[in-house]
Amino acid sequence: MFKDFKPVLGILLRFIIIYLVLLFAYQFYLNGSKFSGLDSFSTMIANRVSALQNSIGYPTSLYNDIENEQVWFYVKSQYATRMVEGCNAVSVMILFVSFIFAFYKGAKTFLFVAAGLIALYMMNLLRITGLNIVMVDHKEYGKMFHDFIFPAIIYGSVIVLWLIWIKFFALKHENS
Repeated sequence: MFKDFKPVLGILLRFIIIYLVLLFAYQFYLNGSKFSGLDSFSTMIANRVSALQNSIGYPTSLYNDIENEQVWFYVKSQYATRMVEGCNAVSVMILFVSFIFAFYKGAKTFLFVAAGLIALYMMNLLRITGLNIVMVDHKEYGKMFHDFIFPAIIYGSVIVLWLIWIKFFALKHENS
């Protein structure tokens, strides 16, 4: 009876194991920087966003609120947003990596994961930059963009990458 479900159960089990291992590794990383403010990866993202915004004419400075583990974005001399650990898209990246490796296809899996992580990193930088611009120039739309539009963009990017992986790599027959 379970013989028919064996491939699906294998994929599901691989996904769960990889997801949990990456999640626990990330939590271990976060626990290591618990009392030094925002974690270093999130701080790096904030610095990249600040540099990007400065380069496109949105003068940005950062305030590192170590006690509350957040970084504040001041854009055009006004408070725009704050960066917390959840803004770094690592949880989305963990989900992406787990799914792709669940459908492991050799070396091309590693290449696709690397390309996908770079794409998600760039999308996240653009997402945070876009949110800061919206909050400075059109604050009345800030909640809608923060809660709906920008999450749809980042999760939509993950779904598109998953679909590309499944259609062009994971389910493609080796002979074709």
